[in-house]
Amino acid sequence: MSKRIEAKYKLSRRLGENLWGRPKSPTNTRESGPGQHGQRRRKLSDFGIQLQAKQKLKGYYGNITEKQFHRYYEDAVKAKGDTSENLISLLESRLDAVVYRMKFVPTVFAARQVVNHGHVLVNGKRVNIPSYRINEGDVVSLKEKSREMNIVLDAIDSPERDVPEYMDVNHKAMEGTFLRPPKLADVPYPVSMEPNLVIEFYSR
Repeated sequence: MSKRIEAKYKLSRRLGENLWGRPKSPTNTRESGPGQHGQRRRKLSDFGIQLQAKQKLKGYYGNITEKQFHRYYEDAVKAKGDTSENLISLLESRLDAVVYRMKFVPTVFAARQVVNHGHVLVNGKRVNIPSYRINEGDVVSLKEKSREMNIVLDAIDSPERDVPEYMDVNHKAMEGTFLRPPKLADVPYPVSMEPNLVIEFYSR
């Protein structure tokens, strides 16, 4: 197992949940957290519960830095409506998240890589910034030369995930339309996410 895979599964084990719903996650067979003292489970304080909720939501989207994640919180506060719902909408509007949700790749980490390497088009133009914000009605597609990559074909054929209702995807054409920013209830998280606790964590 590579160091990168070990690192991301370590997060799943530390949180005690199969964060991405993958069949190979060690949390499917091991109850304890990582490390020599992983079996010790302390009762969490309110701060600890909020911190864990933040680590879980932030970790789910891959390599988002703390600075980036805090900026999403600030933008969610400024926007009209429910702050926790706004936070989810902003995270799900990231280009790498959209590529993952459209089932063009098997993982959020692969989505970031595919975007970084210039395989993704937004409204016909190449975009290589994973955090690029997708707007309602934007069309996301794969470059012609990128459509036969094994990682793409395997992801499309995988029965692990379905495309959510806030996207309209044509896998034959290798393109999809972002219909609307989703609410928390719309997002097919494999584990329970609590953005309200994330808001509490940052608003202390």
